[in-house]
This record gives sequence, C-alpha cells and structure tokens, in this order.
Amino acid sequence: MPRVLVAYVHFIDGLNRRVGRFAMYLLYVIMAIMIVSMITKAAHVPALWTLEMAQFTLVAYYMLGAPFALQTDVNVRMDLIYGRFSHKGRALTDVFTVFCLMFYLGVMLYGAFDSTVYSFEMSERNPTAWRPVLWPIKSIITLAFGLMLLQAVALLIRDVATLRGVKL
Repeated sequence: MPRVLVAYVHFIDGLNRRVGRFAMYLLYVIMAIMIVSMITKAAHVPALWTLEMAQFTLVAYYMLGAPFALQTDVNVRMDLIYGRFSHKGRALTDVFTVFCLMFYLGVMLYGAFDSTVYSFEMSERNPTAWRPVLWPIKSIITLAFGLMLLQAVALLIRDVATLRGVKL
C-alpha cells in the first residue's frame, strides 16, 4: 500500500480515537446538567436551559462517538452469514457495504452542512422559552458526519489492504 494511504488511515484513526475519547466524557457533562436540573427543581426555581442543554450534549455525545464506534467495529450487525466468511470474504463484503455507507454519509453531510449554513445565516433559534441558537449543535453534527465519512474512507483502504494481503 502507498505510504500516503497508510499515513491517512493512521491519522484518521488517531483523530477519531481522540474525538471519541473526548465524546466519552460528555456523559459526565450530561449527568452534571441533570443534577443541576434536579437541584433547581427541588428548590422550586427550575432552570429553563437544563433539558435542552442535556439534549444538545447527548446529540454531541452520540454523533462525536459514532466515528470512533465505526473505527472500532462495535456497531451492531447481523452475523448470521457474515460471521461464516473468511477474513478476506468479510473484507470483500465490507468493501461493497462501505460504498453504500459513504454514499449515505455524503448525502447526510451535504444536508447537515446546508442546514448549518442556513442556521448560521439566519441566526436560527430553538422555539422554546430558552431560545438557544442552533448553529453550534448543527456544526457539531456536520463535523461528526465529516469525521464518519473520513473514517469510512479509512475503512475502505483497510479492507482493500486486507484483500491484497497487507496488514495496516
């Protein structure tokens, strides 16, 4: 395999590993927000921002963790047939399915980017009492789809290397 492709795979794997580790700690942020919510409700002064902030943080947790989940192959799949394939048979199947994934992620990235630009230009706000701007969370979603697409390309390179008998 060309060095540039090997370097790309290692760079994207490292990047998504670091982003995934960061996302892992967002769970503690969600718990802190929910504790604040619980305390303010018990004190009969409920904060308007806690529910939405917890939801936004959960979206960031889920979306930023997805590229790492894709990288580590912890996604759920039916292994009734796939599990019986040889290592190269799995790689060949993955080459086909990763193209489907890349098409899907490309469409989602296009839509997310368009929605983020609109949100930023129009200063779009959530129609609730707190009325937070939506471009920060939409930017995170766009970034996550971009990272997933980059990781899908890295998976394709890794599967082609497996088919060629090269270990990355």
